[in-house]
Amino acid sequence: MRRIVPLTLIALAVPAFAQTSNPKPMTYPATEAGPTVDEQFGVKVADPYRWLENDVRTDPRVAAWVADENRITDAYLATLPGRDIFKARLTQLIDYERFGTPYKKGGRYFYTRNSGLQNQAVLYVRDSVNGAGRVLIDPNGWSKDGATALGEWVPSEDGKRLVYTIQDGGTDWRTVKVLDVDSGQVLDDTVEWVKFSGLAWAKDGSGFYYSRFPAPPEGKKFQSTNENQAVYFHKLGTPQSADPLIYATPDTPKRGHGIQVTDDGKWLVVTTTEGTDNRYEITVIDLTAPSPTPRTIFKGLDYQWSLAGNVGGTFYWVTNKDAPRLRVVSTNLYAKSAEVPVVGVIPEDKAVLDGAGIVGGKLIATYLVDVKSEVRTYGLDGKLAGKVALPGIGSVGGFGGEADDPETFYSFTSYNTPSTIYRYDVATGKSTVWAQPKVAFNPASYVVSQVFYTSKDGTRVPMFIVRKKGTSGPAPTLLYAYGGFNITMEPAFSATRIAWLEQGGVYAVANIRGGGEYGKPWHDGGRLANKQNVFDDFIAAGEYLKAKGYTGKDQLAVMGGSNGGLLIGAVVNQRPDLFAAALPQVGVMDMLRFDRFTAGRYWVDDYGYPSKEADFRVLYKYSPYHNIRTGRPYPAILAATADTDDRVVPGHTFKYTAMLQSMDLGPKPRLVRIETRAGHGSGKPTTKIIDETAMDWAFIAKWTGMTVKPVK
Repeated sequence: MRRIVPLTLIALAVPAFAQTSNPKPMTYPATEAGPTVDEQFGVKVADPYRWLENDVRTDPRVAAWVADENRITDAYLATLPGRDIFKARLTQLIDYERFGTPYKKGGRYFYTRNSGLQNQAVLYVRDSVNGAGRVLIDPNGWSKDGATALGEWVPSEDGKRLVYTIQDGGTDWRTVKVLDVDSGQVLDDTVEWVKFSGLAWAKDGSGFYYSRFPAPPEGKKFQSTNENQAVYFHKLGTPQSADPLIYATPDTPKRGHGIQVTDDGKWLVVTTTEGTDNRYEITVIDLTAPSPTPRTIFKGLDYQWSLAGNVGGTFYWVTNKDAPRLRVVSTNLYAKSAEVPVVGVIPEDKAVLDGAGIVGGKLIATYLVDVKSEVRTYGLDGKLAGKVALPGIGSVGGFGGEADDPETFYSFTSYNTPSTIYRYDVATGKSTVWAQPKVAFNPASYVVSQVFYTSKDGTRVPMFIVRKKGTSGPAPTLLYAYGGFNITMEPAFSATRIAWLEQGGVYAVANIRGGGEYGKPWHDGGRLANKQNVFDDFIAAGEYLKAKGYTGKDQLAVMGGSNGGLLIGAVVNQRPDLFAAALPQVGVMDMLRFDRFTAGRYWVDDYGYPSKEADFRVLYKYSPYHNIRTGRPYPAILAATADTDDRVVPGHTFKYTAMLQSMDLGPKPRLVRIETRAGHGSGKPTTKIIDETAMDWAFIAKWTGMTVKPVK
């Protein structure tokens, strides 16, 4: 359902690592500032560290800077006494068996499993729902450092073949391979230059559809912009060079194309988008026609159209057309009319429709009610049949399956509940546990509460707060948020957070505007010219936590990644007095050049165009890199990025760090952690997750006054 300048002169000095309440200022690598100044709309914009945008793999100056920054950061982190304690406890907490939601094809059940401390999850198959599993793909032997991961995978209709992708070092690029399920043999078929692509088998298993980009210029694999994505078909046993082009839009190179094959195998559905907004064109191709011809049924990139399933020529869609909180409609592709008529099936509700699919002859729809999941079942006529009983307040995923199969699976999780997999019988409405993890802590020892606070403009914003029972009074607190791209921060479990909570810390998640918590209006309220609302909402969350006694003076740490890294960079600039420590991770820090690299050009839907004056003035006002102001004491900052991040290129964080370190911002450290053979987050091995989290928690523990003790 879901789913330039002279050679850098770096003089490295040994920093003074103070452990007192009045730390001595640190000495950072002396990063040369270049003379680059751009004039945009009459504004002279200095960009002294532009040379740090260069690829660390090809520019020795950048490589030297990275090495020196890592050296100073590693030396500082080695002084933190809580680091080893956190690492040992994180290793215990993460060491539990966990499963992915099964995917059923040809009577077989495909799923992932991690025994505990495996760097990468392993793909298994069962021949019956409760049968013994056998290993299909174990990526843990693919690389010595564990950083080569199994990416996307899809079994063929008869369950005899499996198409899968390989992700190396965290990159978004994928290599596609095919496996014979019975023998375990990897076929010779190989497909390259695949990114942001679905994989969809032909009904007869003869091959699969995929989306790819042209090969990037030599040396630009991790930085060049992604354009001209097109859909191809790969026939098994043939070279990729023979793959026929199925669909492309060369006149509009910024458009990307996702693909699905309907359960009956008759239709290929191409979903076209140009950015990150849920605004799609839908093109269908009748694969059974003598000469399959693309037919665009929804034009204009105006609305969301997400396929829930089909019965013959009747297609069911989740859409926000005339429904900001979404609804389900149907279309008849055989209708004799110039435009495909849209018929309402499930009307818009007060809750936000999060997704829908047809399984066992019913529509199963997931809703968000104040950011908590609710699952309802409907007949294909839109009549409410019932609700799926969930074990508590949390979030669900899954409910995949075919229109005539009464069996499906879903996961349930919350902040204090590890993901449990359930089998759901559509006919009886009964859920049974299929896989439930056993963890090295007592989930009942932790309390999850939801509060609502008021933002600067009077908007009511929800926030989840998680604490260990018995934690009272002001305590070291970690506040997290995202705030963008219509992405909802739903309750979800992470063993890494337990290590923070059991030391007496508090964890809070603010569901700020820019996300999808309350549908399109909530998203629109935090993007483009409204982006400042995101920062105001987050600042108000921090003020609420202090006013209500959850945390106190110099006890509030903040964290966010990607768009959330931008959030942390911006709010620290605007209110450095509010925070004791900050962890901006893989953030978008230069808002005037983000669209020049890899996937950045997609983000204009949320951020706007730096080349347009109105957007430029908004972006320049909050861009983290451009709004660091000297003379104010800043919180302790440990930024993070990775050399293979080709989603948000590391130059964002490199430049931001160099600017932070060049200014008088008080005595607290302003450091960066730069990972090697890691990307934007996906595919990261367990060992790296443990190491990185131990460093992060030790850093914010130090600066929020937490005394870290071994857990018995």
